[in-house]
Amino acid sequence: MTAPADLRFFPSADGDLAYLDTGSGDPVVLLHCGFVDHRFWAAQIPALAAGYRVIVPDVRGHGWSANATQPFRWADDLAGLLRHLGTGPAVLVGVSMGGVIATDTLLDHPDLVRAAVVGGSATGDWQYTDDWHRGIQAEYARTMAAGDIEGWLDAFLRVAPGEHRTADDLDPDITRRLREMALHTISKHTPDEKDRLVPSTDNWSRVPAIRVPVHTVNGSLEPADLLAAAERLSAATPGGRSVTIHGTGHYPNLEKPEEYNRILLDLLRTL
Repeated sequence: MTAPADLRFFPSADGDLAYLDTGSGDPVVLLHCGFVDHRFWAAQIPALAAGYRVIVPDVRGHGWSANATQPFRWADDLAGLLRHLGTGPAVLVGVSMGGVIATDTLLDHPDLVRAAVVGGSATGDWQYTDDWHRGIQAEYARTMAAGDIEGWLDAFLRVAPGEHRTADDLDPDITRRLREMALHTISKHTPDEKDRLVPSTDNWSRVPAIRVPVHTVNGSLEPADLLAAAERLSAATPGGRSVTIHGTGHYPNLEKPEEYNRILLDLLRTL
């Protein structure tokens, strides 16, 4: 698939990393969830770019960014990009994996972060405990090991509606877009590929050292333990707020983009 014309590339020490850079003003970085790419934020980019500089990376191994050939950390990749661009401190906005990248970067490169807004996650050492999500994760592992791309996509797409809804409860365009992005990313990888990600550790124990606000924005249909972890995270930071978008699941920015944008812009105005 040909790269979009507006993508730029940062020559990292381990291949080129793709990103969008649009708008002007204080920098806001949008960090997508796992297996997709910068297009995850299509409804947020123009709304934010009217008043902010919006930087939207494709995480390593996703979208048009290079796969890893050596050990790497998400936070170090993002820090390298922000230093390359000469920007910061920035507000980091992330969903799911992107939320973990935001908190990792805040903990490991605090000089680059002005505030964070995260959803569908807490810190990187938080894990789902409910049977439904653990079953999805097991299905990911089984289908990926078998090279069963269609089976893997089926499991991935079940996350959007969540445990208590079906795809029929979503706008079909959400499912179409998620499938298109995930197929592009998963096709970059092979079943026997080594996982070179070095996870950040001891994150919860370091949260009390955070000196900037971490706001959380989650769908009300997320599991209770995730919502509780989000409340705990925001409450532990100065001025942190926790907001819930009713009737949405793991991707509230896709399900109710206008409400999500309003909440996000309101939070940015408080900084």
